[in-house]
Amino acid sequence: MDIIKVFGMNLRKYRTERNLSQEKFAELCGLHRTYISDIECFTRNVSLETVQKIADALEIEPHKLFISL
Repeated sequence: MDIIKVFGMNLRKYRTERNLSQEKFAELCGLHRTYISDIECFTRNVSLETVQKIADALEIEPHKLFISL
């Protein structure tokens, strides 16, 4: 499976499990809501720094965002 798709699907899964809107989650990460939307729609490549910001906001280890479910 495409790593961008796996990452986007996992981001959406963990975010929705925490009942966070894209807007609220983006605030927690210090990112823009449309950036989060682009990741979840598989149209955005993210840097390692962004992966860490997202993992920190989700309170998970970064590698969990790359595991195909």
